[in-house]
Amino acid sequence: MEPISPFSGIQAAVARQFFPEERITVDEALRMYTVNAAYASFEENIKGSIEADKLADLTVISRDPRTTPPSKIGDIEVKMTIVGGKVVYQQSFS
Repeated sequence: MEPISPFSGIQAAVARQFFPEERITVDEALRMYTVNAAYASFEENIKGSIEADKLADLTVISRDPRTTPPSKIGDIEVKMTIVGGKVVYQQSFS
């Protein structure tokens, strides 16, 4: 079974070992998981980007994928998840 983490998918897309000519940029991969995913489900008017009058669904992550080495993008952790403007997950700090 494959992990469900989008960061694993982003890492695979930007650091392809086979067919490296098919690599995409981190920004392109992030769009695939956000704006393009919303468009694919006909929900681009309510989600997919952080804008006024859209759902306030977002995650706070441990590192910026645009400055993380491609081979380490899969190690990025979700620190907080916000759905509808409410915190639904927050990593505990012990």
